[in-house]
Amino acid sequence: MSTSSTAPPRGYYGRHIFFCLNQRKNGEDSCSQHNAQQGFDRCKARIKEMGLAGPGKVRVNKAGCLDRCAGGPVAVVYPEAIWYTFVDEEDIDEIVDSHLRDGKVVERLLLPPDVGR
Repeated sequence: MSTSSTAPPRGYYGRHIFFCLNQRKNGEDSCSQHNAQQGFDRCKARIKEMGLAGPGKVRVNKAGCLDRCAGGPVAVVYPEAIWYTFVDEEDIDEIVDSHLRDGKVVERLLLPPDVGR
């Protein structure tokens, strides 16, 4: 197997962000009721517009239930396993600029560790 300096890193993406877009049918609170889709759309557009998408860079994905809807909407960034909550486009922009581009966690948007379903 040949290796190249342009090959993606072993993990393929440098960072991967998952947005919970779950909608519970039983009426229980869920991320989809808190503008999760808009957060996903904004993040995906910003990553693409900034040239941060692709192998070795950032991947933005939809997820089903991440089981933390009580803090919704929620997103999680890997490989760091950092959980965020957000309320508007400015929050998404800060996650993109600070964490996904620069590698600095946005402390004010961290989802408290005791928040679950």
